[in-house]
Amino acid sequence: MATKIFVRERRKIEKGEKKPRFRIVGVSGSDVKIYVKHARKSELERIHAETGAEVVYLQQGKGKKTGGGQQP
Repeated sequence: MATKIFVRERRKIEKGEKKPRFRIVGVSGSDVKIYVKHARKSELERIHAETGAEVVYLQQGKGKKTGGGQQP
């Protein structure tokens, strides 16, 4: 089974901020262990180049919130 890294763009990031832009949602397969929650695109591309893990960019859903997460 090929390793896949699922990521999405962070929601609370502004244009021009010097913070990692992507949130790692999950990893499928056992070839890679990731110890951070946020990563830069260049870091994801480097992981892909070194390990062959596929990086899957998830689309952010637009619509009603349906989860029970934190309230603003």
